Amino acid sequence: MSQTWKQGLFAAVAAAAAGAAHADAFTGEVQKQATNWTAIIMFFIFVGATLWITKWAASQNKSAKDFYTAGGGISGFQNGLAIAGDFMSAASFLGISAMVFTSGYDGLIYSTGFLVGWPIVLFLVAERLRNLGKFTFSDVAAYRLKQTPVRLFAATGSLLVVMLYLIAQVVGAGKLIQLLFGMDYLWAVVIVGVLMVAYVLFGGMLATTWVQMIKAVLLLGGATFMSFMILKAYGFSFEGMFQAAVQVHEKGEAIMAPGGLVKNPIDALSLGLALMFGTAGLPHILMRFFTVPDAREARKSVVVATGFIGYFYLLTFIIGFGAIIFLTKNPEFFNAIVKDGKTVYEMIGGTNMAAVHLSKAVGGDFLLGFISAVAFATILAVVAGLTLSGASAVSHDIYSSIIRKGQASQEEEMRVSKMATLALGVLSIVLGLAFENQNVAFMVGLAFAVAASANFPVLMLSMFWKGLTTRGAVVGGFAGLIGALLLIVLGPTVWVSVLHNEEAIFPYKNPAIFTIPLAFIVSWIVSVTDNSEQAKLDKAGFDAQYVRSMTGIGAAEASDH
Repeated sequence: MSQTWKQGLFAAVAAAAAGAAHADAFTGEVQKQATNWTAIIMFFIFVGATLWITKWAASQNKSAKDFYTAGGGISGFQNGLAIAGDFMSAASFLGISAMVFTSGYDGLIYSTGFLVGWPIVLFLVAERLRNLGKFTFSDVAAYRLKQTPVRLFAATGSLLVVMLYLIAQVVGAGKLIQLLFGMDYLWAVVIVGVLMVAYVLFGGMLATTWVQMIKAVLLLGGATFMSFMILKAYGFSFEGMFQAAVQVHEKGEAIMAPGGLVKNPIDALSLGLALMFGTAGLPHILMRFFTVPDAREARKSVVVATGFIGYFYLLTFIIGFGAIIFLTKNPEFFNAIVKDGKTVYEMIGGTNMAAVHLSKAVGGDFLLGFISAVAFATILAVVAGLTLSGASAVSHDIYSSIIRKGQASQEEEMRVSKMATLALGVLSIVLGLAFENQNVAFMVGLAFAVAASANFPVLMLSMFWKGLTTRGAVVGGFAGLIGALLLIVLGPTVWVSVLHNEEAIFPYKNPAIFTIPLAFIVSWIVSVTDNSEQAKLDKAGFDAQYVRSMTGIGAAEASDH
């Protein structure tokens, strides 16, 4: 790790993929890293293995159900591991450990926010979703409502979340390959785009599931080993580790106190709500519940995923404190830079490379290569899941259900899905290149805000409130979606950091505390004032939907057609 990487470059990328909406902007050209051959060899081993899995999965795909949901034949444990792989982005690993490295204890706010969303998914969403749906969450939202307007809204929300998430992940993967493998950014982004299209186009959900499972095992294995080495140095004593960190960190005991990262209580609460309810509205996560055979396995998959994700976030906490101990004052990982006549030490590649540097400090070049390759594999697994959910929104929700009004054959739907996959792949490459030198950090913050403000309220009301009407769902959903977009743009993350205005019109970085209630209230007002004939039909279908959601009677037959 001899060459200098631009300070702060990875900050935006890592925070973006982790869902952090407050990272620093980066601009300018990037100096390529000296080629890391260990990482490249491991990268090719991973890609080769997953492409073989894709070839095998392609031979198993005989129908639309196989392509979208792996034939509903994934076990609860396998699906739980795949969900964990889908959710644990590379920069949850890099970004959260870096937040702990810089802010100490308070870096856990993101870990907590991501994790507490899963009990909501377990108790409110998973079982009903599996019993009511077929391929996408739009199936559930439109179950008793008028198909065309509700599916159009649900597909719009899904595609917007997918594209925002996808841009951040593609830019992140491109930067990661550029930095670690010494490759031009253009070719790095093209490789990411080609691989994600190959996984989805040929392997569908089955290949995507296995890619996510393998990546989850590798990431958990690497993080566990790093945490073991850190704790071993202090006799497996957390107290000893914390004391050592306090002694070397410039903030001293302040790193063990809350309030260092998000100081404004409204922003902290809003961030927590976005992460918590956004998880229950992410289309690529919700889609995974249709891959299991029944509601019992859906519940089991959430329990398994929550266990793995919770364990992973505990490891990132240990890794963050380990980075404080092993990297602080270690000249190998810092560059001396003269600023205003003073010598300042800055971490090579920015603080978000803390976990990567730590891997070298505790395990040498081999672990460095392994963690680097796993970090890239992680982003690849996430973009494959995103691409599949985006393609299914286009083919199943828009083409099959709206344009063809349910009359499309499986062959037609599959053909449109594969065309949509190709289009998403090309679009992600183009947008990845367009956003190369932009601050993409706000995009995943926005994706979570839209998922929490638009998808989640409509999903909840459609399943739990008899009074919801088609008009209420569409108007309320779009109110949450447009509100989240508008407030993020007018807030400090875009208005100040990206557009370089002096002061933000909307003072908070996270709009969820305002836009989630907005969606619920608008849906309620529009529904209770809706006296149309369609509204009466919408309400009349609730009892049948409720019985199906609770018992699963008829779910198996519906998913076979």
